Amino acid sequence: MKSERILQQKVAIAVKYFWATRDGQTKKQSVAGRQDQGARSAVTGGKQMDGFVNLIRELITDCGLSGNCIHTSSHLELPGYFRPEKKWDLLVVDDDVLIAATEFKSQIGPSFGNNFNNRTEEAIGTAQDIWTAYREGAFQVSERPWLGYLMLLEECPRSTSKVSVKQPHFPVFQEFVGASYAERYQLLMTKLVRERLYDSSCFLMSSRNAGQKGKYLIPNNDLSFSQFAISLSGRVTSYVNAKRGGR
Repeated sequence: MKSERILQQKVAIAVKYFWATRDGQTKKQSVAGRQDQGARSAVTGGKQMDGFVNLIRELITDCGLSGNCIHTSSHLELPGYFRPEKKWDLLVVDDDVLIAATEFKSQIGPSFGNNFNNRTEEAIGTAQDIWTAYREGAFQVSERPWLGYLMLLEECPRSTSKVSVKQPHFPVFQEFVGASYAERYQLLMTKLVRERLYDSSCFLMSSRNAGQKGKYLIPNNDLSFSQFAISLSGRVTSYVNAKRGGR
């Protein structure tokens, strides 16, 4: 796998690409006279996370797997249990074996509250759906696939300030009391892995000004891109070695 220094450089490039693409999408929609409400214009283009998608693709091919096995623009649907299919952001499928599936998400202001709740429900629901489908034999004889979740959050006063909680009937878990949205995301990403809903998760933060220069924060080292890459590379390498050994 690539060295830590090289990984950091490539993540910086992906962060810089995110902000450049996001601002480009917003400007195009504004010029066209159809700017969406709030910050939704920044995400309807769907390309701002491509820097991370391409980096993951590169990591996988470095492990010895053909790029033809990696799907990032089409053939991204997997069967679900509670719904017919779910479209992922990146899939790795070889010889009818599902090796890995990854989601790439981002959130910028100003509506952190509603978006956080939506992201939480989506992340949990997606994992529950695919694992139930896996249990029911949707992926034939595939070994347990690797699931990853990568999140980039805008660093700004709204995302880093304390948020109140409502407790009209029962108290919320103590770790949520006074936690900012950034801290809530850290808790979410940690618990997604702890509960084995995902094999690894990555949580990065970046402000608009610093992000345009490729700068970013890693709030929790357990949720770093490096740890994410190590986990995924290990799964892909294990598959590649097993396949070569079976020849």
